[in-house]
Amino acid sequence: MNHVSDNRATGGFSLIEMMVVIAIIGILAVVVIPSYQDSIKKSRRADAQGALTSFAGAMERHFTTGGHSYLGAAGTEGSPANTGSPWIFPSEAPLDGSSKYYDLSITAATKTTYTLRATPKGAQADDGMMELDSTGVRRWDKNNNGSFDAGENCWDC
Repeated sequence: MNHVSDNRATGGFSLIEMMVVIAIIGILAVVVIPSYQDSIKKSRRADAQGALTSFAGAMERHFTTGGHSYLGAAGTEGSPANTGSPWIFPSEAPLDGSSKYYDLSITAATKTTYTLRATPKGAQADDGMMELDSTGVRRWDKNNNGSFDAGENCWDC
């Protein structure tokens, strides 16, 4: 009986097939990873927006229990989100969890007005600060240049 050896592989993948699979995975990674990172930033930003909204509620409680004035709610350097006892508000967001991506502070407080700010830090540092004032105006420094330009008077710009 004559056995003729067959030079073809009987199983496995060829080098070309493996390279095609690696190329497809690389293309998917280039598309998916930035999208995922953007979604994470948006989620962290939404947490900070929720914290600012809750912070505004603490300011209103201070107003109604503090003689109808926001004065005295401006906090201190050591406690920048102190809206007055018993309404001490956390100074970082998100409010739950261990990783904090925003510092919360009262940047201005008068008898009838206030301005609250969420300043990004850490992995979120390049996202731009956000503000909420007593009239409900929401600002987001979308281009992260340190000021609120035209068109940045909303959180969803």
